[in-house]
Amino acid sequence: MCAELSQSLNTTLSIDSLHKRYGSHNVLNGLSLQIEPNSIVGLVGLNGSGKTTTIECLLGLQRFQDGTISVLGTSPKDIFQLKGRVAAVFDQPCLYPGLSVRQSSMHTRFVLRNHSSEPVTLEDSFRLTRYRKFKTKKLSFGNKRRTAIMQALIGPPDFVVFDEPFIGLDAEGVEDVLHIIKNENKDRGTTFLLASHQLPYLERICTHIAILHEGSIALHDKIENLLASNSLSVRVRSPQCAEIAELVLAHQKIDLVRHLGDDTVELSLEDLTSAELNRLLVQGGISVSELEVVRQSLNSLFRSITNQDIDQEVGQPQ
Repeated sequence: MCAELSQSLNTTLSIDSLHKRYGSHNVLNGLSLQIEPNSIVGLVGLNGSGKTTTIECLLGLQRFQDGTISVLGTSPKDIFQLKGRVAAVFDQPCLYPGLSVRQSSMHTRFVLRNHSSEPVTLEDSFRLTRYRKFKTKKLSFGNKRRTAIMQALIGPPDFVVFDEPFIGLDAEGVEDVLHIIKNENKDRGTTFLLASHQLPYLERICTHIAILHEGSIALHDKIENLLASNSLSVRVRSPQCAEIAELVLAHQKIDLVRHLGDDTVELSLEDLTSAELNRLLVQGGISVSELEVVRQSLNSLFRSITNQDIDQEVGQPQ
């Protein structure tokens, strides 16, 4: 028990064997996740996999049936005692519609009292200076998102939880958020948990990735470890995909990842080069019109675990 307490105090977030169900539907089945201080963790999963439910449980917004959660050494039901050390931004901005952007920031500073981030500085970082007198209800969705994220950083918090941080932002807004997350993490040691479908953005910013699948964390590691795979992915275009599938079954170093239409397959090679694969195909009498090496990415890693492509749609800026 003492060892478990010590571990929870030395981690930003500790989730152990979390179970959550809605009626008879199990959403989280023994989910465990440890997040160390000063890290940026991307939480990814298919739609409906339980990302938002996980966030709501750790913030004390949802009850759960079993398991334990510690946030900065505090249980979710007592998270209010942390007084701004934990901040969260959901996919739909939560703002006072009658307040201006500046008034919203000043209100947050007044509530927290232990603030050190100046609204003027944050407004400039988020390109909101020209909107500082606008009531938040008059802002575009993208600028509401910027305002909500800006408010979350006023504390300044030790731990920030983002649910779909890039939704509703244009390309410039995404770059601003990535830059601010990176700087907050580097300069203040702020820890971030980013639940998102935008794998290319997560690949650029995160130190760790956790893949949520079928109610539990299927994979969690430093991003460089996850992308340093010994396997090689290739896409082969050929009118003889059925014959390629037969070859795969007979060869231990080749796995069939998926079919991409009628004339293309994606293969995973273990201790086999693309040139050696090409030679095997030619020797087998298989005609190859194109052979492309696919760089290991979060998307290909995610697909290998879930057998599905993650939804890559970007929220439309307004």
